[in-house]
Amino acid sequence: MAVSAEQKIEKACVEAKEKLESLGIEDQIQSELDYVLGSYNFDRNPVGLYEIGGKALKALEAYKVDNPRKVSKKLITDIGTALKSQ
Repeated sequence: MAVSAEQKIEKACVEAKEKLESLGIEDQIQSELDYVLGSYNFDRNPVGLYEIGGKALKALEAYKVDNPRKVSKKLITDIGTALKSQ
């Protein structure tokens, strides 16, 4: 069964939020991800997921520069791919 673009971005946002939490960074983006994931589960409109997912990707990429082993290349790639699938 093929995975839809909405499912990809939802999964990417969940994974980004979990990583930001585990790193203890970007509380504001974590809160925004919580909000848009809840909103998406209610109305199935993925616009917020793409917007905040993009913020999370930038934050993780920036963190990876100084801490290359703490953020996997796969996570960055998965989020980037999901963002492009819109």
